[in-house]
Amino acid sequence: MRKNKVLLGSLALALSVTLAACSSAAGKAGDSSASSSTDKISLMQNTDLVSLDNSNYADLTMWNVLENSFEGLYRQDSNNKVAPGIAESVVKPTNDGKTYTFHLRPNAKWSNGDDVTAEDFVKSWQRSVSDKSKSGYNYIFSGIQNADQISNGKMSPTKLGAKAVNSHTLQVNLEHPMPYFSKMMILPAFFPQDSKVVQKYGSKYGTNSDRVVSDGPFKVTGWTGTNDNWKLLRNPNYYDPKAVHLKEIDMQLVKDANTAHNLFAKGQLDDATITGVTAQGMQKDKDLQHVQKAGTYYLRLNNKAGKPFNNQKLRQAVSLAVDRNHLTKDVLADGSKPAYTYVARGLATDPTTGKDFATEMTPKETYNVAKAKELWKQGLQEAHLKGTVNLTLVGLDDTSDKNVSQYVQGTLKQNLGNVKVSTENLPSKAANGKETAGSFDFDQTLWLADFGDPENFFSILTKDNPQNYAHYQDPQFNAAMKDATTSNAANEGAYWKDMRTAQSRLNENMPVVPLYSMVESHLVNPKLKGIEYHPVGENDYTRAYLEK
Repeated sequence: MRKNKVLLGSLALALSVTLAACSSAAGKAGDSSASSSTDKISLMQNTDLVSLDNSNYADLTMWNVLENSFEGLYRQDSNNKVAPGIAESVVKPTNDGKTYTFHLRPNAKWSNGDDVTAEDFVKSWQRSVSDKSKSGYNYIFSGIQNADQISNGKMSPTKLGAKAVNSHTLQVNLEHPMPYFSKMMILPAFFPQDSKVVQKYGSKYGTNSDRVVSDGPFKVTGWTGTNDNWKLLRNPNYYDPKAVHLKEIDMQLVKDANTAHNLFAKGQLDDATITGVTAQGMQKDKDLQHVQKAGTYYLRLNNKAGKPFNNQKLRQAVSLAVDRNHLTKDVLADGSKPAYTYVARGLATDPTTGKDFATEMTPKETYNVAKAKELWKQGLQEAHLKGTVNLTLVGLDDTSDKNVSQYVQGTLKQNLGNVKVSTENLPSKAANGKETAGSFDFDQTLWLADFGDPENFFSILTKDNPQNYAHYQDPQFNAAMKDATTSNAANEGAYWKDMRTAQSRLNENMPVVPLYSMVESHLVNPKLKGIEYHPVGENDYTRAYLEK
């Protein structure tokens, strides 16, 4: 998910779930929650809700809404483990790891009373994997039988390796074992759609809350397709009513962090995400919670031939010239932590070592100005660059990106010498245009994990991935990724060796320079309990409750 794209595609986008709350001041005023009620809460999103059709749109706001109103085969529990959702149990694959057979709960129903069927999953996935899909997420189905040919327009979506054996049995056939397949099933991209409702509304499906039904604990109401506030009301047909405590979740659009703080202080929000200067000033607030996310903010260096960063030593020099401790502590000052690997900390544990993957793969050397200067000098000679090197750094026009841009601009000039960095902080659409066109020397972006496996990070840097905007091409990296997803996919030891090889190659080649880990700053009503803040995936409020 990328930060500056509407797509989730592991796209990094605007910061994840932003929901909000009542401060201690509001508590003193006698308000136990934003609604002065123990059966509903008020939350926020920081970007517009554009669609509820997960086949034709993907951004964090929509996924946040779907996370709390829909349910897939699996869900995440409070320990961030895969747990049964619409599927009765977490299943083990057969056929040498290539076939999954899911038995659906017979009492799972849509909010309109329709049964949730295997065909609802099949039809939804066929819509989403199609080359006609507009979500940008059809690539996530890669590995399922025929998915690549379908998403490339070379085969009908009906040929996807997912079939309804009967009304409550779904069988999925893979082209090769995928060790992370179960983790992927929590993604909204794999959520079902009521096929009867999709057929009824056609292209207008999900364009407002009246044209969609939910199979999760809540259903969306009051969204016209353009308004800035809506509700999630309890789904009376949810299969596990005892797990749901709230009757209503009110959501509203709040783009400004200071406004979010003010609403929280007035008791008009129950969980507010704050950023930038607002977050910096509230790091010691008793209602502040830091939520660690498996996302990495990084500099993407354009490796394309003819660009300065086609030279490996110049890329290495940039990485060693950046003091990430200073950046996070003094520049951002919002709880962010230094990042030294592309794969985020907390994403996954290497089962062959028992260690956090990112921690075990941290380079031995992360900041060395003297070495950076020497590498820069050598790189300039190898690239036949003379005089001052002019570079353009592209980022978004938000406060955080601007602050990071200024820091990178200053620190490279100070630590490397003969370089001039021009910064272009642009609105999302313009920044995205430059990114996809390759019109940048380096840019700022974020990759927020879609599922808890390093493959999710590495895949977009493979040679032919459409999101490889940095034009990174390393034979050893590509070979490791190919082996990991084919011949070694079913061999745990070999698979994780490939993962370590891939990260080692990135540490060596530096096509991306990790800067800091994603941390959300939440102001939370102290009476609001049961929120499941997941490092990977969206925050889950479906089991939340307010203490009386």
